[in-house]
Amino acid sequence: MVIEMPKVEEKEKKFAWIISVSLAITLIAFGYVMFGFTRAFDEFVFFAVIIAVFPPTVLNYLDYRWRKDVDNHLPDLFRSIVQAQKTGMTLPQALEEISKRKYGPLTAELKKMNAQISWGMTFEEALLALGKRVNTVLMQRTVPLIIEASRSGGRVEKVFEPTGKFVRTTLLLDKERRNQTRPYIAIIYVAFFVYLFTIILLFKSFFVNIEGLPLLGSPVMAPQEMQRMFFHMTAIQAFFGGLVAGKMGEGTINAGLKHSLIMMLCGYIALKLFL
Repeated sequence: MVIEMPKVEEKEKKFAWIISVSLAITLIAFGYVMFGFTRAFDEFVFFAVIIAVFPPTVLNYLDYRWRKDVDNHLPDLFRSIVQAQKTGMTLPQALEEISKRKYGPLTAELKKMNAQISWGMTFEEALLALGKRVNTVLMQRTVPLIIEASRSGGRVEKVFEPTGKFVRTTLLLDKERRNQTRPYIAIIYVAFFVYLFTIILLFKSFFVNIEGLPLLGSPVMAPQEMQRMFFHMTAIQAFFGGLVAGKMGEGTINAGLKHSLIMMLCGYIALKLFL
């Protein structure tokens, strides 16, 4: 059973950012008033960042899956348009007919477009509204093609056949790119966990045993101070490492927020358990 992801509007994502960042600032202010610049305050800041990032990350992921599902159904949509037009239907009639079939999240958008046409909107206006609502890169590229094909008349199916092939090729290239970048994302995760293992091993076997001893003329930091420093370093590396992973894997910084959350939580749990 395939679960369809809900559509996430841009205003919903902005609202999520505003609410989550406001809660995070409130939590940081509370932590500062209660504990000042202590280790407890560090944890307040850490969880404030988690709170600020988590809701937008979930919405961004849902939006990404929805857009990906739309793009994956475009080749089937064009194939159905070609088949409908070969039976003698006009382009608006073909779109009306195929809106009765299942094309994932595209089905609801096609029905909305046909409803707009029935209310008096022209075919071109309804199609432009569809492209604006869906707003994926492939949809923005194909809507002008459909409009020009509708204006030109004649055998419009000749336009849709190569367009469908273009969409399929683009999707295959995108899939190939993601497959090629997965090893680099794995390297970022492996490097982060190697870093965690290294600092835990060093702390347990080396730093604890030299507490208070002079090193280069100055005493070594206390274990509590080292733990705090390692906590800061781990949080920073996890957050920015996740952003790099998202940029490499999916091409956007926002896509890296989920990787940042995963690595930050893994780092926090590892330090709490073993440091």
